[in-house]
This record gives sequence, structure tokens and C-alpha cells, in this order.
Amino acid sequence: MTKNKRKQFLVAGLGLFGTSVAVNLQRMGYEVYAIDSDESLVQDLSSQLNFVACGDASDKKTLQSLPLEDVDVAVVAIGNLERNMMCTMLLKEMGIKQVIAKAINELHGEMLSKIGADKVIFAEKDMGERLAYNLVSAGVMDYIELSSEISVMSLPVPDEFIGKNLIESDLRRRYDVNIVAIKREGKTIVNPKAQEVFQPEDEIIVLGTHAGIKRMGVDF
Repeated sequence: MTKNKRKQFLVAGLGLFGTSVAVNLQRMGYEVYAIDSDESLVQDLSSQLNFVACGDASDKKTLQSLPLEDVDVAVVAIGNLERNMMCTMLLKEMGIKQVIAKAINELHGEMLSKIGADKVIFAEKDMGERLAYNLVSAGVMDYIELSSEISVMSLPVPDEFIGKNLIESDLRRRYDVNIVAIKREGKTIVNPKAQEVFQPEDEIIVLGTHAGIKRMGVDF
């Protein structure tokens, strides 16, 4: 990946998972196209996302109306099983390079793989892989790989950031990563404010490039 050609993403389905992925990818400087059939949800997110459309992502004409020519990765996070599968199939037919689909259950995951999903995400199947990764990767508490270059990871806050806020830490510029959330004393601070100060026992949820996470001192 070069500086003048950053990956472009499509996120279909803006529930909690899809919204978090879309908002944080955009905060990292990536171009994100997002779509959901819930008009009120789309309106709420219009102030956070540069391109968010209301429509049925399982409809071919709707997808064809989106500027997807240069999209590298599509994340299908639609909750409805039938629409989820249709969207996945259509995106592969349209030539999207990598389609990551969120599965509802094991059978759904198998069906998604058969119709062309490049990667299927669902808690049960990923637990073993994630545990193995965590056991051999120093400092990593949990992770989800979104592509060959981007992951979401849960890490203990590095010592150098304790007592500093997000602005002072300057993580986005220094490491090309974004803080999705902070876990503190059993509570989760989602999309923390820039003035939020890191505490010694904090666990940070980081979305970033593999190279950027490595620069933070994480063995990858």
C-alpha cells in the first residue's frame, strides 16, 4: 500500500459492529462508503461519515448506484441472513477484491464461504484462532484481522502513554492507528474523547495497520 493510494472500504450494515468499523476506518484516513436500510440510522451517522447512503445493500441496482469501482475491501455486517448472503454474493459478482462477511451462526458461515466470501467473521469459530494468536503474540490480548494489512487489537496501554491524553499521545500520526475504545475498571469507553487520559490499568482497543501496530512495540 502506498501513501497516494490508500485502501477504500465499503461497509454494508450499520449496527454496532458495522458502525464501529466504518467510523474508525474513516478516522484513520481511509475512504469509506457505508450503507444501511434504516433511514434514521443513516441520518444519525451522516455527521460522522463522509459517505453514508440509505438503501438495500442486497439489491443489485442499489449496489451498482454506489461508487464502488475502486473499493478494495467490503465488510458485510447485515443482520438479516438472507440479505447478508445476497449482498455478499453480489459484491463478489461485481468484482470486489475482498469481501469480509459477518456470520450469524456456523451454517451461515459455511454458506457465506461457498458463495464467495473471502473471510467470515463469527465469534465461535474465531475463538480458537484468536486464542492461539494471543498466546504467541506478546502484549496482544485479543484481535480481529479485517484484511491482510489492518486489524483490531486489544492491548494493555503502553507505559509511555500513561498519564497522557489522546492528543498528547498522537497515536494516529505516529503509528497510523486509532483508539476505538478504552476498557477501564469493568467499563468500556467507546470512541473516547481526545481529552481522555490513559490510566495504568487501561486496556485499549486499537484499529490500525499491522505496520503501525508493530511500531507501537507489539510483536506481530
